[in-house]
Amino acid sequence: MTASLKKVRASMMNAIHDLPLLVAGDEGFFRDEGLDVEIVRTPGSGQRDSDHQALRANVFDRTMEALYDQGACDQFRMCEWGVMKRAVESTVTSGHRAAKIVALGSAMSTFAIVTAPKSRIYEPEQLKDKPIGVSPFNGSHFTTLKLLEGFLKREQIRTTFAGTMKERLDAVSRGEVAAVSLMEPWISIAEMRGLRVLMESHSTRSEAAGDELDGATLAKMFRAEASAAEAIQKSPERYAHYLIEEAAGLLELKDLKLSRILNAAPEPYTRERFEHTYQWTLGWGLVAPGATYENTVDNRAWQ
Repeated sequence: MTASLKKVRASMMNAIHDLPLLVAGDEGFFRDEGLDVEIVRTPGSGQRDSDHQALRANVFDRTMEALYDQGACDQFRMCEWGVMKRAVESTVTSGHRAAKIVALGSAMSTFAIVTAPKSRIYEPEQLKDKPIGVSPFNGSHFTTLKLLEGFLKREQIRTTFAGTMKERLDAVSRGEVAAVSLMEPWISIAEMRGLRVLMESHSTRSEAAGDELDGATLAKMFRAEASAAEAIQKSPERYAHYLIEEAAGLLELKDLKLSRILNAAPEPYTRERFEHTYQWTLGWGLVAPGATYENTVDNRAWQ
């Protein structure tokens, strides 16, 4: 009976980042683990009608982070660098509800750098000192830096705020920026419209939670997400409707590149991974100094 299930509130923004969460809920995998998981839907950048609530300059003012701060959800996931920033800054600064990295998450979302066909840009080197549309401190921002620093000097990479996925696609089509960073389903929409994908990469989510959510409950959540990830990889077309719905009529299943949907079981966040990711983010000046593995990471789901 529902009364015997443990209640957990987990937030989400965009389907591509939260697909295992959605599938675990709809397929009953959370219930199989004895959990009643309420999925708290917050605005992202990937819905056709998205606004800028998830894109505010101060990450703590964004809807999902603000709800967590207020105690309206127990657990959330974002791009690995975004969770790093949120966890570190709630630890080394005061005034915010603490959150720790509790897992390397199950969704490996694809981001692509896309240009318009008339831009005459064919390779990453041609983006030297040219504006690339992203949203700061989100996956599109961090992944763009990661992708381009193998081709350009850091000082030659110029990112600029370009709004939601739809707004970015419109901006690059009008020639207002040289390129934009997009995720699915917007990469497929761009390709359908004849835009050029210069380069792309998967980027893994991280999972975060406060101390109030115990390790045994997190372990159950992650087992359910692992089951969901396996189901998605076996039949991605069965679950593609979550992404199609976000596009709201701009894309059909036949035009969505299913091979970009990649998920796996959550796993512990290792010290090596923390040091590498934190030092990289710190090197770009995107996160506060002073964090350690011990005060930022808690793998209690595996203890």
